[in-house]
Amino acid sequence: MDARTTETRVPTAGVELTGDLVVPAGARGIVLFAHGSGSSRHSPRNRLVADVLNRHALATLLVDLLTPEEEPVDDRTGALRFDIGLLTERLVGIVDWLDTGEPAGSLPIGLFGASTGAAAALAAAAARPDQVYAVVSRGGRPDLAGADLRRVRASTLLLVGGLDTEVLRLNEQARAELAAETDLRVVPGATHLFEEPGALEQVAREAAEWFGGRLPAGR
Repeated sequence: MDARTTETRVPTAGVELTGDLVVPAGARGIVLFAHGSGSSRHSPRNRLVADVLNRHALATLLVDLLTPEEEPVDDRTGALRFDIGLLTERLVGIVDWLDTGEPAGSLPIGLFGASTGAAAALAAAAARPDQVYAVVSRGGRPDLAGADLRRVRASTLLLVGGLDTEVLRLNEQARAELAAETDLRVVPGATHLFEEPGALEQVAREAAEWFGGRLPAGR
């Protein structure tokens, strides 16, 4: 795969965040990752999914949504990872930055959210309906997006492990609130982190197919 990888400073909502940008040759869209509780852009799970998307001609941007000063506070308290308003504000700022075309060219935008990051991704999609075309949630908490769910216009795929029963219940409730095209797919035998053999690979394939079919061509 011919791609350029760049560690970049991402301006958003009055702060600068660190991100890893990969743009494969002939990229037809870009997917912004919003990772969840206690995770980071270095997460092997996010990296695996991003690599598969890159092989499907999708650019990816993995960003740490907390600053280096905020991360140790969150490690102690766990509070900021559940501050959906803060995470959403920063995601919206990154969407606006990507939409300028300066970082990666003028590419249609999708969002990939995990855990609490999925709620922020959906809220950001609701805030930027003309800029975000598709959302994929992996083991996410879309219920935490609250009333924003009804305003989402982006096509949304909810992926949940079959053994992650409580999160599956919350995703079923959220699906009922989403008015846009929505699909809930269960990965059989998978738990919350999709650590079982082949489970995360299935997530990556499903995500690549979803984004590939819903990010518009020729933007």
